[in-house]
Amino acid sequence: MYGDLTKGSIPKTMISFSIPFLIACFLQSFYGLADLFIIGRFNSADVITAVSTGSQVLHMLTVIIIGLATGTMIMTSRQVGQGRQDKVGVIIAQSITIFAVMAVISVIILVLSTNFFVTILSVPIESVQSAKDYMIVCYIGLPFVIFYNLIASIFRGLGDTRHPMYIVMLTGVINVIGDYVFVGVYHMGAFGAALATSLSQLMSVVLGILLLRHLKLFTLKKSDFKIERKIIHHIFSIGVPIACQEGFIQVSFMVITAIANSRGVEIAAAVGIVEKIIGFFFLVPSAMLSTVSAVAAQNAGAQLHDRAKESLKFGIEVIVINGFIIWLTCQFFAPVIVSIFIKDNPVVINYGAQYLRAYTIDTMLAGIHFCFSGFFSAYQQSIYSFIHNVLSVILVRIPLCFVASYVFPHNLYPMGLAAPLGSILSIGICIVFYKKNLNKWLQ
Repeated sequence: MYGDLTKGSIPKTMISFSIPFLIACFLQSFYGLADLFIIGRFNSADVITAVSTGSQVLHMLTVIIIGLATGTMIMTSRQVGQGRQDKVGVIIAQSITIFAVMAVISVIILVLSTNFFVTILSVPIESVQSAKDYMIVCYIGLPFVIFYNLIASIFRGLGDTRHPMYIVMLTGVINVIGDYVFVGVYHMGAFGAALATSLSQLMSVVLGILLLRHLKLFTLKKSDFKIERKIIHHIFSIGVPIACQEGFIQVSFMVITAIANSRGVEIAAAVGIVEKIIGFFFLVPSAMLSTVSAVAAQNAGAQLHDRAKESLKFGIEVIVINGFIIWLTCQFFAPVIVSIFIKDNPVVINYGAQYLRAYTIDTMLAGIHFCFSGFFSAYQQSIYSFIHNVLSVILVRIPLCFVASYVFPHNLYPMGLAAPLGSILSIGICIVFYKKNLNKWLQ
């Protein structure tokens, strides 16, 4: 049974679609924070820095994968909106082929590139070995990340966000238990944290396959796996710009991490902790991006363009309200929030609070261009998302972060302003693209 996103009120449709997705994202981020919490309770700042740095590389790879999988989600969603369910199996079969090849190549390249990442990220000498251990184990488990995100994109393209939520609920618990056993009981440090993560990801793939087989939402025939260049082209034309955009953004975060790491282990730990917290705060913007993508895509496929535009408007309204609440909360409670993840280190807490107070401005701003990006993708124009994000990173985020780190060496607040200032540029570009091209897309 497909989820029909072309009927009913837009707010109700988007909320019912986004809440399971948001819960799944919440649980994933919560489990990520639980990783950091457990590691912080049983290890010192050097291991925290290793895991936060290594997890940033893994997160970069994950969002690139999600970006590519968005191509599958949008194509599936548009076919459902057009009433062409017979094409769904072909799209999924082509996606499986693409992602299988990508999984094999990625593991080989990444394992061989571990020293490269450690070097370019300027990992403090105390954290180098732990960072390598974390990265290698996570790289070996990367195929599980790839196929889980493909499975999740299939569900969402069919209008179903509940079953990915169920998968995350169960595998996240497995991850936290694994963290406690490997890190807390057996004191395996960063290696144990990575092992727990990889095992939970393996379980997510197993559960996803079992659910798809049980629900029988589509059929796969041997002929569906015959290479269809046109379909692959459409998947890539949507997914590749998003993947490149997300990858480029994560590269900018890695540059920021390298700048922070070069300033000592305390600042490196503070930035690492805040990046994890920010990932948690960006749950609603991320959920709205995917919700706008799926809802607008189904409605675009059904030629219901007013509903597609309404989904963009409602998504932005939700984002601004949510972001304001987060920003206001952090102005008062930033030290308390940071102290949850580091014990008895007032220097790290102070730096982290400075960075967090400034960075959270972006929870209001980034979500706006997230929604525009989702809308662009729904109309198979994800190249515009790539353009505004790349310009934001090159012209604002990295340069301002670099300058702030040297002009204000003992204050991370100015460095935290680089992200929201970059988002202001992105929003302006998105508005121009939207107004200039909308009528052409609707023809």
